[in-house]
Amino acid sequence: MSIAEKNIQVGSLEWFYRQVEGKDDKPTVVFLHGIPAHSFMWCELMTQLEEKGFSAIAPDWIGSGFSAKPDKREFAYNPEAFMRALTEFLAALEIEKFSLAVQGFVATAGIQYALANPDKIDRLIIFNTPLTTDAKLPWKMQQWGIPFVGDMLTQDPLLVDRTLEGGSGFIISDTNLEYYRLPYRQASSVGRALIATIQNLQLKEVTQKIQTGLANFSRPTQIIWGIEDPWLNLETIASLAKTNSNLELIKLAEAKHYPQEHFSSEIGELLLTFLRRQF
Repeated sequence: MSIAEKNIQVGSLEWFYRQVEGKDDKPTVVFLHGIPAHSFMWCELMTQLEEKGFSAIAPDWIGSGFSAKPDKREFAYNPEAFMRALTEFLAALEIEKFSLAVQGFVATAGIQYALANPDKIDRLIIFNTPLTTDAKLPWKMQQWGIPFVGDMLTQDPLLVDRTLEGGSGFIISDTNLEYYRLPYRQASSVGRALIATIQNLQLKEVTQKIQTGLANFSRPTQIIWGIEDPWLNLETIASLAKTNSNLELIKLAEAKHYPQEHFSSEIGELLLTFLRRQF
């Protein structure tokens, strides 16, 4: 068993994605990453799912990882552009009904897709992602969008080390960090795409829509939350979970903003139980 690395051209955009193919006919699980990472962060969970018969796909967002990094004049890097691109990517792969797992900033576009297309969602899994209007972009990330300052910061591959280790609270192996850095070492376009993404995040408007939408969302949803997240508030997430019986909140002790980095075994068990549950 191994994770396949693939590319697909969708319109003017080339997507890179990872895929495992299980033996069962259960709905595929689609994983969406946050910033400044890419789909590599899902590899351990994808392997666990494949071993239990599930198929899974994890793309690199446009502008991230090994997917296309068009100029901002060609791709707007705002929530609408990400949602539209995701819709076209899923259609190109002929994925009709699936379970969606998301984590982090920018992965909010995945939740927006789920809210707009509940008929395509078997179930939704949310790891630490801005969901409520009190969410703020951490200063570490805000700086990437500042003119001139961001130009320098986003061309430094070590921003990945500082952000992922700062957000996860634990040391990440040099082997993994080198892989996360690789897109930044290969081309300056990934840094420019990151700047454009930060400048067009529209976090307040997006979280308003998500907070309202999740309170009325009809599909089974599991929120797996690293309770020591330095950037997002657990209390408001807990309050949101109480608004809808379809929302289940599971708290991960010691985990922070990127729980899948260091708690993949625990998360894998939770994920498999949720995906197998009868609703």
